[in-house]
Amino acid sequence: MASEDATGGVNIDTMHQFMVRPLFGEGAVHWYTPTNVTLWMGIAVVCTVLLLVMGTRGRAIVPSRIQSVAELAYGFVYKMVEDVSGRDGLKYFPYIMSLFIFIVFANFLGLIPGAFTTTSHLAVTATMALAVFIGVTVLGFVKHGASFLSLFWITAAPLALRPILAVIEVISYFVRPVSHSIRLMGNMMAGHAVMKVFAGFAGVLGVGAVFPVVAIGAIYALEFLVAFIQAYVFAILTCVYLRDALHPHH
Repeated sequence: MASEDATGGVNIDTMHQFMVRPLFGEGAVHWYTPTNVTLWMGIAVVCTVLLLVMGTRGRAIVPSRIQSVAELAYGFVYKMVEDVSGRDGLKYFPYIMSLFIFIVFANFLGLIPGAFTTTSHLAVTATMALAVFIGVTVLGFVKHGASFLSLFWITAAPLALRPILAVIEVISYFVRPVSHSIRLMGNMMAGHAVMKVFAGFAGVLGVGAVFPVVAIGAIYALEFLVAFIQAYVFAILTCVYLRDALHPHH
């Protein structure tokens, strides 16, 4: 939303697009209230199911377009999990694959004019990051017991430095869900906010808004790339954390 303030300046509300609103009526938003966030998350889930389940149901020798996309995504994520986490990590490939495809769809759906970018909200990204963090931590203790704590003890360092490095490693470990979630949320929010700024200038300038329109097109193209890259970064960090849980002594 763009408007002129009392001094004649341009007032562009870049955060209005991130507001959580009820789908039906007005009023307070409770945990059970259907909102624009739940709507677009649901659409992302449906798109994920259509691609991974319905799109590959036929298993045709000559694949359709949707089956080709699903197979390319499958091969891409499978190779990523195998390379980063090792063959032991392939047991958890379905979860990482579902996570990656969901984030891709959530990011790309947010680029549709009038849509809502669910991954621009910390509540969404933090939930996914915490699920990964808790899951790999529990897995590490289940598989290795107390020896999982060796992840924080750097045996290659001099003995005098090991306690200090252990404290640093513990802090960095518990910061993981924070950086994991904020990275995705911050990138998606920043890109949409910048586009909103240029869209506001274009609306104020009217027919003379050549530069803002060109800038919007360039940023929109960049956001397509960022939408995929951020899903990839989230998935590959998940693989890294999984590797630490499976092989804490590496």
